[in-house]
Amino acid sequence: MSRPPSLALAPNCRAHSLNTARGTFAVLDARPLPGTSEQGTVLLMPGFIGSKEDFLPLLAPLASAGFRAVAVDGRGQYESDGPGSESAYAQRELAADVMAQTLALTAGAPHPAVHLLGHSLGGLIGRAAVLDVAPAPCPWASLTLLASGPAAVCPEQQVRLQHLLGALPAVGMETVWQELHRIERYGELPQDVEEFLRRRWFGTDPRQLLAAGRQLLVEPDRVDALAAAGLPVHVVSGSEDYAWPVTWQDAMATRLGARRTVIAGGSHSPQVEFPAETAAALVSFWTSVESGDRRRPVGMGLQM
Repeated sequence: MSRPPSLALAPNCRAHSLNTARGTFAVLDARPLPGTSEQGTVLLMPGFIGSKEDFLPLLAPLASAGFRAVAVDGRGQYESDGPGSESAYAQRELAADVMAQTLALTAGAPHPAVHLLGHSLGGLIGRAAVLDVAPAPCPWASLTLLASGPAAVCPEQQVRLQHLLGALPAVGMETVWQELHRIERYGELPQDVEEFLRRRWFGTDPRQLLAAGRQLLVEPDRVDALAAAGLPVHVVSGSEDYAWPVTWQDAMATRLGARRTVIAGGSHSPQVEFPAETAAALVSFWTSVESGDRRRPVGMGLQM
């Protein structure tokens, strides 16, 4: 679970509802300041037990670089309502939501192409959107997989997920929250951040948590299919990622012919831990895509 260091919004960022053909989604929307050369739009998708606030530290630097940055709560996540059945949170349904969000963002926009970025589970959903629901030609300019791997999470994380998925229906949200609070030491965080994490946990539909957790356990390897799609891809992770080993992400980037960036010292949420370095890597990639220069850096990856 990512922990934003602060909940303050940048002056150029506002929270609002994005109306789409598949429902309304809560977003944080940061736009370039007047006088800044506009480069395009990026849609930021959070991971498991996450929310749009996982991208708060990135929004200002991305907007300063000329990108409209829109972070979204998926269906059933935090401040976005969700359906009452677990089947409504199947991966294809979540991917179709991404398509609808994209169409809503590009209606009448001067830069119609959108760059997708998915953090952790969000990367798997973004990949599914590209492979399963996108029309031809693809409506996205690129896909960034941030701390997201080729298939199911590593065995150690599978054990933790299975424990969580078994506990939720057995003991309920409150008991699981108390356990998370103890293990993750949320009481040591600033009070407003601790309160936010609690609101987010109880604002998220438990059926969404169950369906999303199971996706992380059973996700197949779809790397070759994504490579065949021909979309520019950027694989970004911290050097200490625990959900998908860095070596797995290195190999995935090679198979994809993707740009690879490793954020030195980062764990599973480099956008929160090292936002300046992460933003610089993202802007470099998106700018290269916008300019038509999709060449990868020389070597295994770009270390930052």
